[in-house]
Amino acid sequence: MRLIAMLLAAFMATLTPALAETKLTILLDWFVNPDHAALVIAKEGGFFARHGLDVSFIEPADPAMPPRLVAAGQGDIAVTYQPSFYLSRQEGIDLVRVGAAIATPLNTLIVLEDGPIKSLADLKGKSIGYSVSGFEDVMLSAMLAKAGLTVADVKLVNVNFALTEALVSKQVDAVVGGYRNFELTEMKLAGHPGRAFYPEDVGFPAYDELIYVTTPDKAKAPQTRAFLDATEDATLFILNHPAEAWAQFIKAYPKLDDPLNKQAWADTLPRLDHDPAAVDLARYTRMADYLKSKGLLKAVEPVERYVVPVN
Repeated sequence: MRLIAMLLAAFMATLTPALAETKLTILLDWFVNPDHAALVIAKEGGFFARHGLDVSFIEPADPAMPPRLVAAGQGDIAVTYQPSFYLSRQEGIDLVRVGAAIATPLNTLIVLEDGPIKSLADLKGKSIGYSVSGFEDVMLSAMLAKAGLTVADVKLVNVNFALTEALVSKQVDAVVGGYRNFELTEMKLAGHPGRAFYPEDVGFPAYDELIYVTTPDKAKAPQTRAFLDATEDATLFILNHPAEAWAQFIKAYPKLDDPLNKQAWADTLPRLDHDPAAVDLARYTRMADYLKSKGLLKAVEPVERYVVPVN
C-alpha cells in the first residue's frame, strides 16, 4: 500500500506542472485599473494557477487593437466593450463573446458641478469633448434627443483621451465617455467636482461595459472555461474580502496605490460580473437592434453567432 501511495504521489506530481503550463495571454482594453480587479486577483490570488493556467496580461497603446490582435492569433482573450464589439464584428473581425468582467454601463456624460449646465437642454451651443467616435456618438445622440437636441446643436471636440483635463481646464463644456467609477472621482480629487448624466436614464439599453472575446475555435476550449471559472472564484473572493483583495492588487501594481484608484476600487466592486460565464441573450439582441436603429449597424446578426455560452 505504501508503494502504491508513493507511485500515485509521483504520478500526480508529474501532472501538476503540465496543468500549470497551459498559458493564456489576455489583451486588456487599457492599462491595468480597478475595472480589471477580477483578472488581477485571479492571478495574484492564485486562482488561475488552481485552474491550471499561467496567465499573462498585455496593456495596449490603443484600446481598439486587442480584438484585432486576438483575431490575428496574437493573444488568446481580449477585453473589450460590448457596444464596440458589434462594430468589430461588422468589420469582419471574427470573435465571439464568452464572458463579462463589468456587468453594468460605466459610460457617462460629465459636466462641472458648479458650471452653467444643469440639464441636458443646457448643452445647446456648447462644446463636448470625446475620445472615441462611433458608439459614443450614438449614446450622445440619445441623450441630446431626450432634451430635444441633436449633435448639430453642439460642437464636438476630440480631446484624445484627456477627458478630465479638457473639462477641468474648460477647454470643453462637457465630455462624453467618462466613467462613473473613475473620472468623477478624479475630478473631485482635483477640486473640480463633476455632475454625471447617465445614458440608461434616457432609455439607452443596459449593457456589459467590459466583456471577454476570443476566436470561435477557442471559445469551447477547456482553458477558456478554466479562465472564466478562475475569474468567478476571484470575484467572489473580492466581494468577501475587499480589503485583502485590494492589498493584493496594489502589491502587484504599487503605482496604483493612491486615493483615486482606492476609491475607484470601491466604486467598481458592485459592478463586477458575479458570474462571468453567464449571459442574457436578449440583452445582447436589444443592444444590436438599438445600434441598427441608430444607423451604426447595417444588419443584426443572430445572437448565437457572436455570443457563445461556455459549458
